[in-house]
Amino acid sequence: MGLFDGGGVKRQLRSVIEWVDPAPDLLIWRWDGSGDELKNASKLLVNPGQAAIFVYEGKVQAVQREPGLTELATANVPFWTTLTKILQAFESEHKANVYFVRTTEFLDQKWGSKGPIKYDDPKYKFPVGLRAFGNFSFRLAEPERFFAGVTSARHAYTIDEARTALVDRILTPLTDLLAESGFSYAEVDKNRVELSDALRGGLAPVLAKLGFELTDFRIENTDFDEETRARIGKIADKLAEAQAINALSGVESGAMRNYAAVEQLGALRDAARNEGGVAGLGVGMGAGLGLGQAMVGAFGAGAAAPSGAPAASGAPAATPATASCRACHKPVAAGAKFCPECGAPQALTCNSCKKELAPGAKFCPECGIKAP
Repeated sequence: MGLFDGGGVKRQLRSVIEWVDPAPDLLIWRWDGSGDELKNASKLLVNPGQAAIFVYEGKVQAVQREPGLTELATANVPFWTTLTKILQAFESEHKANVYFVRTTEFLDQKWGSKGPIKYDDPKYKFPVGLRAFGNFSFRLAEPERFFAGVTSARHAYTIDEARTALVDRILTPLTDLLAESGFSYAEVDKNRVELSDALRGGLAPVLAKLGFELTDFRIENTDFDEETRARIGKIADKLAEAQAINALSGVESGAMRNYAAVEQLGALRDAARNEGGVAGLGVGMGAGLGLGQAMVGAFGAGAAAPSGAPAASGAPAATPATASCRACHKPVAAGAKFCPECGAPQALTCNSCKKELAPGAKFCPECGIKAP
């Protein structure tokens, strides 16, 4: 194709530079001219939501932040450059580039800690491993800072790359904030708004050095690692026990005695079920001894007269029936299964089937074995 044919002339006369149909994932893009050279008196068109960085001979010369049409001035003159630089492969020593930048706000960008954030719980004094998640919104407020510090040699820079750069700068201030906030593990969630605002304020000068502005920042959820959850479970159990004991302090003393008697009765029943175990026998005897005393103290007075029947004035209290212990011959309550003095069983049982035998029985009515 000749220099002065239709295509060549068209490339030389093209004078408007703009970012047409930008890819949705790009934050910064360098205009490549599609074969055109940047010429003197070219016009730069910046569309809404964009800015343009004009770089001439390796230096940022201007930043166009407002939408509109701007005329550029370089040492290149249309046609003349091409004609005089044929021997230099159509290259000019006056290098000029235009970088287009998105300045719109990028909403709802997700962030999350890559691993547990470690700090010491200020109340319970144990190490905490916390994971935090949320979202943020940002915009590139000072394009020249980010361009000069990060992207000057790049043809393009994506929004996702910018998001990653910002998230990497969130975690250290978040760790410091959790350690200094004074909030225990149980207080973090209900103070997420306060923590979010404090962290946004702390991040502002850090991100401003890169040219970014946080327009919104939120901590939406937190979670703990397995070790922390185990510690929290133990603390929760202890707190529940303490609250239960505190609640029992207001219970009427008579009700507490009745409750203790019922618990002792349950222990005796469980021991009796373990007929062959020596440990069960010992528990049964001890529980029976305590139960007999508790029952006499807790329920004996109420059982002396039918409910609603007035007690005879001056009448002596009824004496409970007693018998003698089969082993030590001390008095025991009638019907007692164990002696409160020596713990010996009072009822005869079959050596074979363990069936209780009537007093004076010579043989077991259940299996026929001779009584002991």
